[in-house]
Amino acid sequence: MSEDPAPPQRSRRRHDREIFALAVPAFGALVAEPLFVMVDSAIVGHLGTPQLAGLAVAAALLTTAVSIFVFLAYATTAAVARRVGAGDLPAAIRQGMDGIWLALLLGAAVVALTLPLAPWLIEVFGASDTAAPYAVTYLRISSFGIPAMLVVLAATGVLRGLQDTRTPLYVAIGGFAVNGILNAVLVYGAGLGIAGSAWGTVIAQVGMALVYLLVVVRGARRHGASLRPDAAGIRACARAGVPLLVRTLSLRAVLMIATAVAARLGDTDIAAHQIVLSLWSLTAFALDAIAIAGQAIIGRYLGADDAKGAREACRRMVEWGIASGVVIGVLIVVARPLFIPLFTSDTSVQDTLLPALLVVALTQPVAGVVFVLDGVLMGAGDGRYLAWAMLLTLAVFAPVAVLVPELGGGLTALWWAMGLMMAVRLVTLWLRTRSGRWIVTGASR
Repeated sequence: MSEDPAPPQRSRRRHDREIFALAVPAFGALVAEPLFVMVDSAIVGHLGTPQLAGLAVAAALLTTAVSIFVFLAYATTAAVARRVGAGDLPAAIRQGMDGIWLALLLGAAVVALTLPLAPWLIEVFGASDTAAPYAVTYLRISSFGIPAMLVVLAATGVLRGLQDTRTPLYVAIGGFAVNGILNAVLVYGAGLGIAGSAWGTVIAQVGMALVYLLVVVRGARRHGASLRPDAAGIRACARAGVPLLVRTLSLRAVLMIATAVAARLGDTDIAAHQIVLSLWSLTAFALDAIAIAGQAIIGRYLGADDAKGAREACRRMVEWGIASGVVIGVLIVVARPLFIPLFTSDTSVQDTLLPALLVVALTQPVAGVVFVLDGVLMGAGDGRYLAWAMLLTLAVFAPVAVLVPELGGGLTALWWAMGLMMAVRLVTLWLRTRSGRWIVTGASR
C-alpha cells in the first residue's frame, strides 16, 4: 500500500482542483463574449462597407462603455466570496443583489446619456459621412441593452463569488447562439439591416440577464435573502468599485497611448500593432481565467479566516501563472507561421509585427504572474492599492512610450515599453503580496 502524499503535496493538489474547476469554465465564458461582436461583424459585413464601418465605430464605443464598469464583476466576486467563506450565504446573495441594483442604476444613466449624445460620440470617434448614420443607428438601439450587459457583469460576479463559473459559461454559450440566430433572421429575413443586428444583440443580452436574475432570485428565496434595493448596500458597492474603476481607466489609458504612438509611426506600424494587440488580448483571456479563479478562491479563504490557506492558494496560482505564460509564449513562437498570414498578406506588415510578437512571447511569463496577483488582490478587496499601483504604472509607461518615435524607435521598441509596463505592474503587485498587508480576514474587509 502506498503512503499518503505529504501534506504540501495534498495541499497543492487541492488548490489545483479548485483553480482548474473555476478557471476552465471562466476561460470559456471570456472567449464567448467577444464572439458577439464577431458574429455581428460577419453578418453586417455582407450588407456593405459603410454598414460594417458604422458597426466598428459603434461597437468600439459600446465595448469601452461596458469595460469601464467591469468592476461590477470584480468587486462583487470578492465581496460575495468573503461571505461564502464566512458561511453566511444569505448575506452573500444580499451583497450580490446590491451589485445588481447598482448595475441597473448605472445602466439607466448610460442609456440616458447615450441616446442624445450618439451623433456627437460617433463624430468624435471619426466615423465617415457614409458610415456615421449606420453607426448612430446601431449605437442608439444597442444602448438599450447596456443595463442588461451591466446586470450580466454583476450577476457573473455573484456566481463567481459563489464558486460557480459553469453557469456563466452556459449562459454565454446560449447568448452567443441566440445572438447569431436573431442577427441572421432580423438582418436578412426581416430586412432590418444594421438595425436588425442591433436589436438581435439587445434581445440576446436581455435574455442572458433574465437567466442570471432567475438563478440569483432562486438562490435568494432558498436562503431567505431580501431582493429589495438597499441604499446603504448599493452605496457600499459603489464605494468599493471606485478604486477598481480608476485601475481600469488607467489600464485603458495605457492601451490608448500605445495605439496613438503606433499610429504616429506610420500605416504599416499601426496595422502591425493592431494585429499584435489583438493577439495580446487573446492571450489575456487565458491568464484572466486564472485571475478570476483567484478572486473567488482568495475571497473565500479570507472570509473563512484562513490566512494560511489564502497564502498557499496565492503561491500555487503564481506557479500556474508562470507555467501558463511559458506555454502561451512557446505557442506564439511555434505557431507564428500559421496565424500571421491569417491576419495580413502584406509582407512589410508581417516583417514589422514579427519582432514585436516575439517580445510579447518573451513577456508572457511576466504577464502570467501579473494577472494572477491582480486577481489575488482583487479577491482580497485590496482595490485602493490596485488603483494607486496602476496609476504609477501609467505614469512610468506614458513618457517612455511617447519618447519611442522621438528617439527613432519603431513598433518593437513600443512593445518593449509595453513589457516595461508589465514589469512595473509585476514589481508593485509582488511587493504588496510579499508584505502580507492584503491579508485581511473576515466576512467584510
